[in-house]
Amino acid sequence: MLNEFKKFAMRGNVIDLAVGVVIGGAFGKIVSSLVADIIMPIVAMLVGRVSVADLAFGEVKYGVFLQSIIDFLIIAFSIFMFIKFLSRFKKKEEAVKVEVKIDKQEELLTEIRDLLKAEKEFSRKNETS
Repeated sequence: MLNEFKKFAMRGNVIDLAVGVVIGGAFGKIVSSLVADIIMPIVAMLVGRVSVADLAFGEVKYGVFLQSIIDFLIIAFSIFMFIKFLSRFKKKEEAVKVEVKIDKQEELLTEIRDLLKAEKEFSRKNETS
């Protein structure tokens, strides 16, 4: 059972997921700071409020909900742009790694095709001469 767990834990997908979670957590802090310290003060200057979280209708604090939606949209857009940026590099790596592997049978068939093509062209040249 221990060996099975070791195989499971060391699979590429699990390690990639763990790295993604750690980086996602760190990136989440960066984006949260971006929202709280940069974007929301700009929104406050435009709207005239420091935070929409203070909005309420009686006991219903819909401002907190609106603030959560704004935070989510900014975080989701930031992650989308970050992934889009990283995918450019991944596509370049994949393009470099792509190799065409030809087995012996395909190689022989290619040679036969080329010989037949050359013979056909040679015959055409001799017929016209």
